[in-house]
Amino acid sequence: MKRFKKSLTGIGIVKFLIYLFFIMFLIIPLISVFLVSFTDEPINLFGSLISLDTLQTTIAQFKSSTLDNFRAVFSNSNYLDALLNSLFLSFIVSIVVLLICVPISYGIARTKMPFKKTISALCTIPLIVPTFISGYAFIIMFGRSGWATYIYQSMGGDGLLLDPYSFTGIAIVQIFFFFPYALWPMVAAFKISDVSLEEASRNMGAKSWLTFITVTFPLVIPGMLSTALVIFAVSFSDFGTPIILAPTDLNLLVVSAYREISGFFNWGGAAILTVIMIAVAGFVFWLQHLFSKGKNYDSVSGKPKQVKLNDNKLLTVSLSVFSGLVVLVPLLAMITVFIQSIATTWGKDPLPTGYTLAHYKTIFTSSLGNIQNSVVLALGALILSIIVATFVSYFVVRQKSSTLDFMTTIPLIVPGIAFGIALIQTFNAAPLQLTGTAVILIIAYSIRRLPYMVRSTVGTMRSIKADIEEAAVNLGASTLTAAITIIGPLMLPGIAAGSILVFITVIKETSISILMAPAEWAPMSLAIFQNILRAEYYSAAAMSIILVVLVLVLQGIANWFTRKQS
Repeated sequence: MKRFKKSLTGIGIVKFLIYLFFIMFLIIPLISVFLVSFTDEPINLFGSLISLDTLQTTIAQFKSSTLDNFRAVFSNSNYLDALLNSLFLSFIVSIVVLLICVPISYGIARTKMPFKKTISALCTIPLIVPTFISGYAFIIMFGRSGWATYIYQSMGGDGLLLDPYSFTGIAIVQIFFFFPYALWPMVAAFKISDVSLEEASRNMGAKSWLTFITVTFPLVIPGMLSTALVIFAVSFSDFGTPIILAPTDLNLLVVSAYREISGFFNWGGAAILTVIMIAVAGFVFWLQHLFSKGKNYDSVSGKPKQVKLNDNKLLTVSLSVFSGLVVLVPLLAMITVFIQSIATTWGKDPLPTGYTLAHYKTIFTSSLGNIQNSVVLALGALILSIIVATFVSYFVVRQKSSTLDFMTTIPLIVPGIAFGIALIQTFNAAPLQLTGTAVILIIAYSIRRLPYMVRSTVGTMRSIKADIEEAAVNLGASTLTAAITIIGPLMLPGIAAGSILVFITVIKETSISILMAPAEWAPMSLAIFQNILRAEYYSAAAMSIILVVLVLVLQGIANWFTRKQS
C-alpha cells in the first residue's frame, strides 16, 4: 500500500500513462495479430474487457483455434514462395550493396579521389527519395516507353534493357537506393582502422594491393558484416519498391500481406505473414546484436593514427569513375521524374515533345489537401513523439527503466506493413474503433519513428546532471515540475535534432500511409501511389518532386541546425 501511494505522484502517473500507451498501441496489437494467426478472424481484445457477449465470442474463437495458417506457410506454394523470394531478394541486395560500397567507401576515406566531395554529396540523394518514387522513376526510365529503352533500341538492342516489373528490377532499385545505409558506416570503419599496421606491412615490402587485402580489408570486415544485416533488414521490410514494381506472378512477403488484408480481407493469411515478417526481422536484429555485443574490434597502437591518403592516379581515377557511375543512377532517376513533371507528353522519345508547369498548377489546386494532410499528420506525430520520447528518456536515464528502453526499440524490428496490419486488426471494432481515422494514423506514425526521437533525447538527457533537478526538488518543486521546467528546456537541442528527423521520415512514410490512411486524410505518399495506379504519371511526377523538395528543405534545416549546435 505504501509503495502504491508512493507511485501516485505526478511523475508516477506520467510513467503509468507512458506504459499504457505502449501496451495499448504496440504490445497488444502485436499480441493480437499473433492470436489472429490461430483464430483466422479478428479478435476484439478491448471489447472483451467491457462486454460479456464480446468475451464469449472471443472464447469461442479460441476454442476453434487452428494451426492451419502455420501449416499453410510450408504447404501453400504462394506463402512459401513469398517467404523464399523475400529472403533471396534481401540476400542478393545485401551482397551486391557490400561489393559496391567497399571501393566507394575506401575511396572516400583513404584516397585523394577526384570529385570526392561531389560524390559524397550525391550519395545522400537516395536517402532523401522515398522508395516508391525511386521505383516509379525506373518505370519512366526503363519501361516500354522509357528514354533508356529508346536509346538501347536505337543502338540495335531488342526488347527492354531492364524490365522494371521484375525481380531484377526490384533488386536493382533497392541496390542503388539503399547503398548509402551501408556506405557511411563503412567509410567510418575505414577511417578508424589503425594505419600503423598498413605502414608496417608496406615497410616490410608488401605491395599496396596486398596490404589492402591482408591488412586493411580484414580490419573493416566486422563492420561490413553488421552493415550487411542492416541492409538485409531494410530490403526485407521495404514496401515502396515491391508494391510499385512487383508483377502479379512474383510473390513477395510484404506485397502478399498487403494483398491479403486490402484485397481479400483474409485476416488469418495477413496475420501469419505479419508474424513471419516480424520473426525474420527480429532474428536479423538479434544476429546483429549478438555479433556486436561485448566485442571490440579496435586495433591497439601506441602511435597516433595519422592517415596518409593514397594519391595513386590510376587507383584514384578508377575509384572516382566507379563511384560516379553508381551515384549517377539515382541522380538520373530523379532528373527523369522532374522532366516528367514538366512534360506535356513524353512517349518513345529521349525527351518530351513540350514542357509545361500545368501539372504543378493542378497539384496546388486539386491536390493541395494531400500536401496539407501530410504536414498536419506529420506535425501530430511529431508532437506525440516529443511528449512520449522526452519522458521515456527521463525514465530510462534517471530511473534506469530498461523495460521502456526495450519497448522503444521494438518498432525498429517490426516492418511498417506488419505494424499497420496489427493496428488494423486490433482497432477494427468498438470500443476502440480507430481504424480509418486520423488518430490511429498519427499514433502509428509516432510509434514507427519514436526510436529516432528517443535516441536523440536520451543522449541529451545523459549529459544533464541530476543535481540540477535535485536542487529544484529541495526547494519544494515536485519531481514532475522539475522535469518539465528544468530538464525540459535543457533537452531542447536533442528534441530539435530528433524532431526534424521524425518529421522527415513521417513525410516519406509509405507502408503505413498506403495501408491505413482514409481518403479524407490521404497524405502525399498515398496520393502519388494512387496516381501511379491510375496511370496519371504526370501528376504523380509533379507531386513526387514536391515531396522530395519538401524533404530536401527539411534535411537542409537539420544539417544547418546540427552545424550550429556543433
